[in-house]
Amino acid sequence: MSAEDPPQPIPGARLLFSLDPAVSYLNHGSFGALPISVQRAQQRLRDEMDLNPMRFFGPGLLDRLVHTRRHLAAFLGADPEGSALTTNTTAAVSLVLQSAGLGQSDEVLLTDHTYGAVAMAVRRECRRTGATARTVAVPLGASGPEIVSRVRSALRPGRTRLLIVDQLTSATATLMPVRELVAAGRDAGIPVMVDGAHAPGMLPMTVDEIGADFWVGNLHKWAWAPRGTSLLVVAREWRRRIDPLVVSWEHDQGFPLSVEFQGTLDYTPWLAAPAGIFAMRTLGLDKIREHNVALAAYGQRVVGQALGLAPAELPDPGPGVSMRIVPLPAGVATTIPEAHALRAHIAEKLGVESQVNAWGGRGLLRLSAQIYNRPEEYHRFAERLPAVLNTWHW
Repeated sequence: MSAEDPPQPIPGARLLFSLDPAVSYLNHGSFGALPISVQRAQQRLRDEMDLNPMRFFGPGLLDRLVHTRRHLAAFLGADPEGSALTTNTTAAVSLVLQSAGLGQSDEVLLTDHTYGAVAMAVRRECRRTGATARTVAVPLGASGPEIVSRVRSALRPGRTRLLIVDQLTSATATLMPVRELVAAGRDAGIPVMVDGAHAPGMLPMTVDEIGADFWVGNLHKWAWAPRGTSLLVVAREWRRRIDPLVVSWEHDQGFPLSVEFQGTLDYTPWLAAPAGIFAMRTLGLDKIREHNVALAAYGQRVVGQALGLAPAELPDPGPGVSMRIVPLPAGVATTIPEAHALRAHIAEKLGVESQVNAWGGRGLLRLSAQIYNRPEEYHRFAERLPAVLNTWHW
């Protein structure tokens, strides 16, 4: 198979999911999609919970949470004693911000690729504490050394109290050199939080080798866990300082149970998460990853060609990434409201679920690839998209 050929579909993969067959779902990166086997595993847990709530929420629940946490931490190469189950990445970011002890002379440093909800959480905490949020610009397509150089130059020891960087950016689908960025923060004596929302399941990795003070990733995107499942990993020196957003009965136990146990929270997404990992391993993790990376690159190339873009105009996100960006024509979807409206318009007119983001004054179409996708879906999208863009008006 040449680089121009699409990857061979994984036989029967589409039948593992309950997605609407009338829709081309090219946006796995936003909310994931749950295999039927994992849906059933979670439903069995829901049935168990409602059969006898007292028994389900009894002392045995803590043991099940600890067992699940250990399983997920092992999958990600993280210390289970330094990990906590949380509902999503943005909740974990708010938890870390609250625990950071920001003051009026402090600042939090972000890049302009930071996920929007994370940036909002930072700004809110800065308003509450009197700290400052500052953003460093990183051009789309910048090399790893250039990214590190720009971030390192923006750090201000003694004032920058927290650096937040993405492992794989959401709007721009860019793989960041997180190990080097963490090292830059460490050299300056500045704690670093890595937003790895898209990393679990997509990227082979060992979280502990990244060395961040805080790392968080969603398992409900690319690791096939039920929505509302993420893992926050905290360096040893920070664990006693973690201040839960919600105080509940395990508060005095300290991290991680003080974060995980929240009374009548629905714990079934977490408890069912190992079923997603089992499903991936059954098919073959490497096979899934190689297929998705190749198909995302193929889809980007097909759609990019339809929009008249040369190969050099299509950003390369880095190795192992199964999301790709296609820049939209100048003047199209340059603001967040326009991007949201165009995404909905594409879904209505073409029956295609994609993602449209506005970044740096340019509209960016983001395409994901998962094993339920097929090359012909990208071809059909490419054939019909130019006409929709030519007739769409905000």
